[in-house]
Amino acid sequence: MIRFKTKLSLYNLLSKLVFTALFLVFLPSIIERIHLRQIDNTLVQNREQVMSLISRVGIEPFLTSDTTNTFGSYNILKEEFISLEKIDTSADLNYIDVSNRLIDDDQISYRVINYSFTADSQKYLLSIGKSLASILQSQKNTYNIILGFLAFIIIITMLTDLFYTRILLSPLEAVTNKLKGISKASGFDRTPVKTSTYDFYRLDTTLRELMDRINEAFRKEKEITTNISHELLTPVSVLRSKLENLLLMTDINPEVTVKIEESLKTLYRLQGLVNSLLMIARIESHQYIREDSFSVVSLLDEVISELLPLAEDKGIALKGELTRDANLTDANRALMFSMFYNVVGNAIKNTGKEGEIIVRSKTSHGGFTVDIDDTGKGMTEAEVSTIFSRFRQGMGASGSGTGIGLAITKSIADFHNVSIKVNSEPGKGTHFSFAFPANS
Repeated sequence: MIRFKTKLSLYNLLSKLVFTALFLVFLPSIIERIHLRQIDNTLVQNREQVMSLISRVGIEPFLTSDTTNTFGSYNILKEEFISLEKIDTSADLNYIDVSNRLIDDDQISYRVINYSFTADSQKYLLSIGKSLASILQSQKNTYNIILGFLAFIIIITMLTDLFYTRILLSPLEAVTNKLKGISKASGFDRTPVKTSTYDFYRLDTTLRELMDRINEAFRKEKEITTNISHELLTPVSVLRSKLENLLLMTDINPEVTVKIEESLKTLYRLQGLVNSLLMIARIESHQYIREDSFSVVSLLDEVISELLPLAEDKGIALKGELTRDANLTDANRALMFSMFYNVVGNAIKNTGKEGEIIVRSKTSHGGFTVDIDDTGKGMTEAEVSTIFSRFRQGMGASGSGTGIGLAITKSIADFHNVSIKVNSEPGKGTHFSFAFPANS
């Protein structure tokens, strides 16, 4: 993905290059036309100067004393010439063309203005020429100057565009930085972004308003969840107590006993669900204390030891490759135990006989990571995207769970600033990765 600032700079640069390329295509013909127009104007001015001189001093001073009765002159570099000769024609001539002249055995091409006039009852032809080689050299020099100036302008405008784009989009970058690293609306920085651009001001204001609404919605959700859970716990406890007392009676019909036991299982399940909802609400409300210091490897050893009998009963190999350790501080050990316990327990549920579950610990890029891999049924991308949603059971779940265990895991991870990544593929198992912050 390319950043907007880079795209904008590239667009400005490419648009300049495209227009420059088009300009360079037409530049030679433009320069040629300009130079020819300038040369023609110069030739006309020279003709007028010569005619003005002839009108003052007459034609005789320009004619040689020999029988040719012609006048010719050119500069030492043969870049310009002027000639005056008698002609026998009644037509009036006044045109500019390109002709070759032989001067000192050199064949030179000139752009020539030819003009006829009458003096002392005699027709004369005045020719004034400019060397094409000097014209081409002048065009080349002009072209090089324009190219250099154009390159300078492109570099300067590119640098100024980059600088201005960076300044212009700095409020947008500030807004995106405020969104980075927040896992909940309450963590959003509500400090207004300083900007004179109305669009960025509205974006920042809208985001702050949105975060306020989201935070309020979460607050109400937590409040409702907590209230409902507390209200449910009392009748559930009463019903469970009454049913347990009924089981203590000796004269109950066996069929009734079975139904009471089934009802108790449902109540236990409901009580566990309510307690889980309360746990999530308390975690998200930061009601738990983070003041424990402990070894992650020792914690993982406890998780593996507790779940190993369950894995062995299913014929699953549960292994720990704990080669690196980290001592966590400012953490809640009981919550961290539940976080890993839920993931490993879920892996056992979704891994078939002769499957394998490996828990690894490692360090990378200055941080500490715990990976949990299984060879279970795996999940699709759609299932992975909703794996931490509440009341969503993963692929292969038996249906006996509440579908809230991984939601608790995500809440605990967010509470400890631990990032979770999940990669899975149907038929190839699932990979969980817990990345702990460097300062944990």
